[in-house]
Amino acid sequence: MPSTDIILEVDGMTCGHCARAVKELAEEVAGVSSANVNLGTKEVSISVSGKVSSQSIIDNINSSDTYKARLK
Repeated sequence: MPSTDIILEVDGMTCGHCARAVKELAEEVAGVSSANVNLGTKEVSISVSGKVSSQSIIDNINSSDTYKARLK
């Protein structure tokens, strides 16, 4: 099955630790192949395979109460 990319903007990331945490939160969602965080632009590029809703990824990131993700 082909992979799809989802781009999210994430508020609340201020350092490398934040970027790592957001990457891990995105990759916890079933169907997410990989996540790449750009701390400078506050964006996360997420590769998914299969049927993964962007909302499920957003909800998992937002569950931390530290970060606020939304579709770009």
